[in-house]
Amino acid sequence: MVDFTKIAGDTPRHAGLRRRMVEGIRKKGITDERVLEAMNNVPRHLFGFESAFLERAYEDNAFPIGEGQTISQPFTVAYQTQLLCVQSGHKVLEIGTGSGYQAAILYELGARVYTIERIRSLYLKVKERLLRLGYTNIRCFFGDGFEGLPAYAPFDRILITAAAPSVPDKLLRQLRRGGILVAPVGKGSLQMMRRYTYVSESEIKEEAFDTFRFVPMLPGKKG
Repeated sequence: MVDFTKIAGDTPRHAGLRRRMVEGIRKKGITDERVLEAMNNVPRHLFGFESAFLERAYEDNAFPIGEGQTISQPFTVAYQTQLLCVQSGHKVLEIGTGSGYQAAILYELGARVYTIERIRSLYLKVKERLLRLGYTNIRCFFGDGFEGLPAYAPFDRILITAAAPSVPDKLLRQLRRGGILVAPVGKGSLQMMRRYTYVSESEIKEEAFDTFRFVPMLPGKKG
């Protein structure tokens, strides 16, 4: 866990706003206390907000972070994280680093986090941001999320934070047996949150949950 009491820019007022945010997502149905604690620990306002939206950082909304990307709403972050069932020591691959907020939440849960961003400008910003905030053990990569990180596989968990038309087989093959992949899947304006459990080479269990709205998952690298 990172000690944010030593970081400039996080105040008692922000801590109070975080607690209110966490209580709000608890009332919406998030029950995993470890996830709620992680959300309470991470100062969302320090994760790449454009200045016009900084004062609204603890609202349960998505906000732009540049390059046509957004930081997901807190409830969505908590929902995906709860479905992922992360345990301390798990090796987790995140597809779509964005602001770095989701990666920080995973780290607070005790995960060994590997995260890929396809947009170079965001990658450079988030790599510096995570180091500055004390997340020195999160491993950031500039690359194509559709490819994953085969050199570092297998992973206990994989989280996709953009809307995939379907889940790439390459990513499913990077799960270890018993591993879980969570992703919003669909081609329309709304996507179904799905969880895939790698039971064996011949069996992948698939579960469908609620619908959400994400920016699209795109192939290749930009910049």
